[in-house]
Amino acid sequence: MSLKEQIYSVLIVSSYENFNTVLTDMLPPSQYQPVCLTASVNEAKRELAAREFDFIIINSPLPDESGTRFAIDCCHSQTASVLILSRNDIYAEVHAKVVAHGVFTLPKPTTRTMLGQVLYWMASSRERLRKLQQKTCSIEERMEEIRIINRAKCLLISELKMTEPEAHRYIEKTAMDNCVSKRSVAENMITLYS
Repeated sequence: MSLKEQIYSVLIVSSYENFNTVLTDMLPPSQYQPVCLTASVNEAKRELAAREFDFIIINSPLPDESGTRFAIDCCHSQTASVLILSRNDIYAEVHAKVVAHGVFTLPKPTTRTMLGQVLYWMASSRERLRKLQQKTCSIEERMEEIRIINRAKCLLISELKMTEPEAHRYIEKTAMDNCVSKRSVAENMITLYS
């Protein structure tokens, strides 16, 4: 899938009108929507409570805090790509604080070209996070299936006095004979013997 086919939701946390105008002009609705603007960390937290975003862009400092802690928290609690822009004189310090948490950093003042490049990096990062999230869901589903099958085996062992290999073979054979999944057979066994 080309990144151009993906539409990204964006949360901009900035109290600077000029920056907001420049950045929103760089986010065409064909690629970025919705684009939500907030002027403080508290407003941004309310937006995040209502929905998830693909990109979170923080223009530091903010009226209620610097934004550094918020950027780190977003990387830990969200699956978004997070960028924080900070003044050039404190950029190295901000970068050192947030880099280990996966936060992108950019010194300001910056250029439209650099902002555009960072948006591409954030898209790449978000797609990587999306794939990891899908993989995690797949692993969790597989683990749940194993738990259900093991529970059914335990019931077969206790109720029908089968050995573990016999219970495993019974579930496997029943699934093959009926052209259904082992999980489906296990769920039926649990319903029958619970």
